[in-house]
Amino acid sequence: MRVLFCRTTGEGFVYTPAMTTPMIRYDFYHLTIWPLEDALPRLLARVYGGGHRAVVLAGSEERVRVLNALLWTFDASSWLPHGSREDGDPGRHPIWLTTDIENPNAADVLVLTDGAWPKEQGGFTRVLNLFDGRNGPVVEAARGHWRILRDQGVELRYWSQDDQGRWIEKARENAEETGKKGGEHTASLDVGRDGTGLKTIK
Repeated sequence: MRVLFCRTTGEGFVYTPAMTTPMIRYDFYHLTIWPLEDALPRLLARVYGGGHRAVVLAGSEERVRVLNALLWTFDASSWLPHGSREDGDPGRHPIWLTTDIENPNAADVLVLTDGAWPKEQGGFTRVLNLFDGRNGPVVEAARGHWRILRDQGVELRYWSQDDQGRWIEKARENAEETGKKGGEHTASLDVGRDGTGLKTIK
């Protein structure tokens, strides 16, 4: 079975067995301080810096073009190689921007934006769901996804931002040490890999 593609509601999901494999982990990033345009490049820089490849699922072709341009310009001092269907040759791009659930660059990390949700798991081992905390339907959809995945035994982490934009782990499910209180796992995107929200990507 395939899952229904749904951007704004947590209803009507049918998950495939592949999506509930214990090898996959979902991290939910609740954007309350930074917009996606600020958070996404920083997270992708950590993914790429850790030697990983990523697919970024966007909500429309226009959003793909916007994000494509953003990743070239967000930091003049760094280089974040990426591409989209307009650039061709996906195998050359460690970061691939698309509106389809695909994995043409052999990525191990899937990044969800704009409330998009995959039709199938696609062979990824990590899924990062960046959702806009100011968009009520998107937040409700994220809660629906969390509940369904939790009940199916998938490892989950929930991250929110403090006033300085630092990522703080507030909840985890189906993982070791789930009894730790929320807030004990803090992460800043301004420090080294061991101190980021992606610290377990190695």
